[in-house]
Amino acid sequence: MTSTATHDTADDAPVLVRVLDGIATITLNRPDAMNGLDLRTKEALLAAVQQVGEDDSARCVVLTGSGRAFCVGQDLKEHLQGLKGDTSIPLSDTVGRHYNPIVHALATMPKPVVAAVNGVAAGAGASLAFAADFRVLVDSAGFNTAFAGVALSCDTGASWSLPRLVGRAKAMELLYFPRTISAAEALELGLATQVVPAADFEATVGELATRLAAGPTVAFGAIRRAVTNSAASSLEDALAFEADMMALTGGSADHRAAVDAFVAKEKPVFEGR
Repeated sequence: MTSTATHDTADDAPVLVRVLDGIATITLNRPDAMNGLDLRTKEALLAAVQQVGEDDSARCVVLTGSGRAFCVGQDLKEHLQGLKGDTSIPLSDTVGRHYNPIVHALATMPKPVVAAVNGVAAGAGASLAFAADFRVLVDSAGFNTAFAGVALSCDTGASWSLPRLVGRAKAMELLYFPRTISAAEALELGLATQVVPAADFEATVGELATRLAAGPTVAFGAIRRAVTNSAASSLEDALAFEADMMALTGGSADHRAAVDAFVAKEKPVFEGR
């Protein structure tokens, strides 16, 4: 696979973006704050997710964190300043301005998304991971919904994604009574796709991302849309949407390449278009 340019933001930026060989890696970069989401980080994360979603050279997206945490959600120190009257921090509208558009862009972009959960993922951080197609966890990582523990409702799509992953009854339990869900339990519940030792984590994420980036991107995007659509559709509507997606992918260059390769008894090479 040919390489593309690598784009990294400044090392001290709250969010780093790197695009290489079709894989866009978004790294939350506040390790001393366990990648808590302050205003600057939320704005940078929204810009990063929108950027890679629109970048045709990025055929797979990996979201991860730096240091020992994936993301602990809202930065509570900044939140406390707002509760004490700091009007420079728009707490009242941060869900609508930041969390909603971030998770919407992440969940609906026309390419696969992998959450590389390198440590604890709590609150909005857990919700971001739930929005991905795959969640690879290091064996020391864990999830915690956290919201009710600080007397808040859930956000960042947790009310939508969590019941679809574990069922409504389990989702209600995890949201009402927040606790740390170990990587092993997350795998049992279906919250984790893979759990690996720290020594194997980077290679495992890389292998999965490389496989996805080399795949039929238009087809992957159509599958994402079809599965999401079916969750709120009748059978008839789901079938009609599947037909639309089949028409879309049937006209793709990758489909033609795959058919030609099949006839020639060769392995297809996909270009993501």
